Amino acid sequence: MKIVRRIGASPRERGSLSGETCPDIFELSDGNFAVIGTEATATLDAELPADAARADHERIVVISRETLVRAKADIPEA
Repeated sequence: MKIVRRIGASPRERGSLSGETCPDIFELSDGNFAVIGTEATATLDAELPADAARADHERIVVISRETLVRAKADIPEA
């Protein structure tokens, strides 16, 4: 599995000059996506809706709205 491309604008394009705020989305060679975000599992786990579940090896991460909105144009339809 390898990173194929960034989805959306780079952190620098979104105004991160220090490299401290760098949420990011990447498309992987297997067609899946990888996300860099703030780990928030402990905070949000109990907030998941009844029809949502998280395996022990999965984490809930938060990315900024701007990161996802700016990635929208790069997300494939299918």
